[in-house]
Amino acid sequence: MRLCDLPLSIAGTVLEERIEQLYEELAARGIVFRPHCWLSDEWFSPDGVPGIAIPFYLAHPRLARLERKQVLEVEGGTHQWCMKILRHEAGHAIDTAFRLRRRKGYREVFGRVSVPYPDYYRPKPYSRNYVLHLGMWYAQSHPVEDFAETFAVWLRPHSRWRAQYRGWPALKKLEYVDNLMEELRGQRPLVTSRVHVDPLKSMKKTLREHYQQKREHYGVDSPSFYDRDLRRLFSDLPEHAHNPTACGFLRRHRAELRRGIAQWTGEYQYTIDQVLGEMMERCRELRLRLRTDEEQTKRDVMVLVTVQTMNYLHQGNHRVAL
Repeated sequence: MRLCDLPLSIAGTVLEERIEQLYEELAARGIVFRPHCWLSDEWFSPDGVPGIAIPFYLAHPRLARLERKQVLEVEGGTHQWCMKILRHEAGHAIDTAFRLRRRKGYREVFGRVSVPYPDYYRPKPYSRNYVLHLGMWYAQSHPVEDFAETFAVWLRPHSRWRAQYRGWPALKKLEYVDNLMEELRGQRPLVTSRVHVDPLKSMKKTLREHYQQKREHYGVDSPSFYDRDLRRLFSDLPEHAHNPTACGFLRRHRAELRRGIAQWTGEYQYTIDQVLGEMMERCRELRLRLRTDEEQTKRDVMVLVTVQTMNYLHQGNHRVAL
């Protein structure tokens, strides 16, 4: 089925309720601007248009299940996760609506928005120059993402950002946003376009083609595992010949390991799952077996894959979202 043929609408779904919650949060801050929303194939807020595109799979439970089956998670699939993304995208939309990036103060605090938008970025997990909101240290990918993440932290109801970021250089950014939004209270936006960019109804690609492209984007080009690491964790010695196979062990615990590692690293589960799949294949080829009990091995595997994933990130290979 082509995406344009999916009989979907935001009206009458949980998305409508969550968008209304976003509007209420903006109103509580005195912001009269309301970003318009539409269905597309991914989350984004386009340059020049003060609105928010929402992925189609969130408009129907069956499509959400398909998304999980294809890429192992549903981005924005829970109420809390969806609201976090909506607040982030609202930051982009308000940036566009009031042409904030043209301001000198914006550039001084967040940097030049004219720098090229990267395909990959090298995060610094321990930096206190950026807020933490969506995970994956996303604020570090580009100045406009830094602003959107900072806005999202500021907008969240009952946010204790002054206490949470006390002593962090990132506090200066939050204070700038706080002062800027106070200035914009009650003001009408300068950009009022209601255009829908890449709406679902214009997309001729099929669901199969969509997910082939998505899996390719979040795939791993060359996993960073080495035989030495696997041999340290598992064994091919005769005395362990009657122990469970390493491949079988990883297969049984694959989902649990994937979820746990994703939580700690912020990396996409699909990427981690591919790494685990490569591990399983190599363990099969090397005929490796467990050398200790399963619980200890599970902890060791969690550490190994987490370290390798972090190495992958630190090498500058973390992809910016689609």
